Amino acid sequence: MRWLAALALSVTGAVASEDIPDQYPGSPLYQKPVEVIPNVWSAIGATAPPTYENTGHNNNLSFIVTGDGVVVINGGAAYVLAQALHDEIKTITDQPVKLVIDENGQGHAMLGNSYWAELGVPILAHVDAAEEFDEYGAQLLEGMKRYNRDKAEGTFLAGPTETFEDKHVVEMGDFRIEVLYLGPAHSPGDISVWLPEHSLVIAGDMAFHERLLPIFEHTYTADWLETWDTEFEPLNATYVIPGHGHPTNMAQVRRYTRDYLIWLRARIGEHLDNGGDLAEAYYVDQSPFSHLDTFEELATRNAGRVYEQMEFE
Repeated sequence: MRWLAALALSVTGAVASEDIPDQYPGSPLYQKPVEVIPNVWSAIGATAPPTYENTGHNNNLSFIVTGDGVVVINGGAAYVLAQALHDEIKTITDQPVKLVIDENGQGHAMLGNSYWAELGVPILAHVDAAEEFDEYGAQLLEGMKRYNRDKAEGTFLAGPTETFEDKHVVEMGDFRIEVLYLGPAHSPGDISVWLPEHSLVIAGDMAFHERLLPIFEHTYTADWLETWDTEFEPLNATYVIPGHGHPTNMAQVRRYTRDYLIWLRARIGEHLDNGGDLAEAYYVDQSPFSHLDTFEELATRNAGRVYEQMEFE
């Protein structure tokens, strides 16, 4: 089956590379959607910063063909990306898109809402993500326009039409879809989409694969680790579609998310115990993760932000 082959490649051999600017030249999407398990698809984004070449498609845009409509996970970084994803959906099924779920309030999750809003599709997000986008959406849009230039055409600010706080359940067709806020993680309002009957989680930015995760000013690593250990890991998912990187399994995203955070906090803790300052903290050893994409862009910044957090823990 094609979906088994796709999953096997993603787990064992096929890796993303930030050195490839576009893997699907016929579309604004970075990659053509792949069927991860039957009726659950994902267009895998670049494991690189957003650029004109990748059209800002550097996260995963997923969708579920339920049998009674399609549920899309992530609006995407621009109108043109959402439209391109819809074009792909229409080659797979004639079922209408009935719901869009945004994984958080970041630009690559919500700016493409503009396309779906024009079609009148309901858009769901966590209340904290909605507030984040309401506060910073204009700034995110201007940033996207700078790198996307003409590809930003048609994009306007369109926040979610529905919000929730802890859990939102969608029963549609053959699927029970649980939209879960598990606790603080990478950014405000991060959610995961859990398919309990299929043991698959569309993790959002709870989990990273193949690229180094970024630690933002509002990313509290101790809280992220607690959410991981008490809420995310106990899902015991067989299949994981991470926020970034190819679909894989829990062991792989644990390695590149939880284990990285633990490693970095341990190195910064040793640095603090030895009286080290912030300037030196930027250069603590992160070599076990240097093979990951975006390492050069993010490693030193991550170290500094963890130092600033742990200094007062």
